[in-house]
Amino acid sequence: MKRFFDAELENFRSHLLQMGERAIDQTRLAMRSLTDADLALADKVIAGDDELDRLEVQIDEEAIRYMTLRGPVASELRLIVVGMKASHDLERVGDEATGIARRSRKLAIEPRLELYADLPRMANIALEMLRDALDCFVQEDEHKALSVIRRDPEVDNLNRLLYRRLTSFMIEKPETISRALELMFISKSIERIADHATNIAEEMVFLSKGEDIRHSDLTKQIAPPGDSAPPLPGNGK
Repeated sequence: MKRFFDAELENFRSHLLQMGERAIDQTRLAMRSLTDADLALADKVIAGDDELDRLEVQIDEEAIRYMTLRGPVASELRLIVVGMKASHDLERVGDEATGIARRSRKLAIEPRLELYADLPRMANIALEMLRDALDCFVQEDEHKALSVIRRDPEVDNLNRLLYRRLTSFMIEKPETISRALELMFISKSIERIADHATNIAEEMVFLSKGEDIRHSDLTKQIAPPGDSAPPLPGNGK
């Protein structure tokens, strides 16, 4: 017999998925603002960040209310905890999209660099990871979640490759330094979006199996520490 307040959990799940769709849309629009040098689109992304913040607060409030009033069983409690953590990651994805849009505004009035073409490829992979991680929230598919985690090193490697190419570019053409640095920050933002997708996928494994695989031998085998790119100055915002 279904619990009387299952509808509350479905609303909670629905709001999280709505937040995920919003985060994906924000990132896609931010990348379009970059590739199309579209100032109006960049402004739309920046203005839209408030909606993700609002959804994060709403999800937290729903989770706290449910835990306080409903006495959730173990499986429900896992869903609530995972949802709260995932909403935080999605809010951070929105922040990264906003950062990309702000840097796109600066680059829109500058001559383009040929290395722009590498960024949409990275973004497509990161967004595919995020989409699949969110699908796991509906399907509770641990195998699909693990496939998301396995893709993270691909984005890390593309970020390192682009970093090296941009560094060489700046040495050869010092007049491009400011533009190249902006592209480095954008690349790092995309890499962080993939990291947030990985975080969500790890939480989905916890939701499905009740097993925390963060920092475990499993994830270390999937994504061994490598030669990461040197840190960029500032925080990228």
